Amino acid sequence: MTSIQHIDGPNGHRLAYAKTEGDGPTVVFLSGYKSDMEGTKAVHLEAWAKLNGFSFLRFDYSGHGVSDGMFEEGCIGDWARDAQAVIESTCAGPVVLVGSSMGGWIASLMTQRLAHVVGFVGIAAAPDFTEDGFWAGFSEDERRQVMEDGQVALPSDYGDPYIVTRRLIEDGRKNLVLRSRLHMPFPVRLMQGTEDTAVSRETALRLLDHIDGPDVQLTLVKGADHRFSEPQNLRQIEDAILAVMV
Repeated sequence: MTSIQHIDGPNGHRLAYAKTEGDGPTVVFLSGYKSDMEGTKAVHLEAWAKLNGFSFLRFDYSGHGVSDGMFEEGCIGDWARDAQAVIESTCAGPVVLVGSSMGGWIASLMTQRLAHVVGFVGIAAAPDFTEDGFWAGFSEDERRQVMEDGQVALPSDYGDPYIVTRRLIEDGRKNLVLRSRLHMPFPVRLMQGTEDTAVSRETALRLLDHIDGPDVQLTLVKGADHRFSEPQNLRQIEDAILAVMV
């Protein structure tokens, strides 16, 4: 496994990353909410990239994995700035962005901010989930609690409860991507499992509809859940990356 290195991030945190040198555009994996670069997809794709001689980058946002910072203090804007800083400091040439869940939202922001994106793969992408998921699903009491007390705890199917902060909600509103067109003049492949209980098919279709590009495809995978980490799913991700690298 590639050794971990660090840079000083834009928000004052030390950010951890692992970069594999190789040919072609760098495949950049952007992980999800409360996930990190040691997840199944990130580690598998790194090994796959090495086997095929591709350049590959995985990293941890602040408050995630082995990067500095407290998760509960972070927000979409912070993590997007972290992603941009790591990518720009380690990738001199073109990049293919592979965003999982929240990473699909961060990657969507990166397609508008980075100069050398040549492809985007979204895996159960969750753009705008702070507004259309958390806030939209809050009861009146939960909305009052997050705005007056500063945070609310939500149950999670993936471990400890989610601590949703007022800062996360308010900052999320500044970074929404499903309210205007997303210009992506490069190949895009979106993948969504039919058994995903965290991100709906409607979200995948909204993202598809908001992307303005010449080669944009959405694949619904029957039986796949939000993790999208079964062996056949990993092979599907590999195929999608190869499709946008052409």
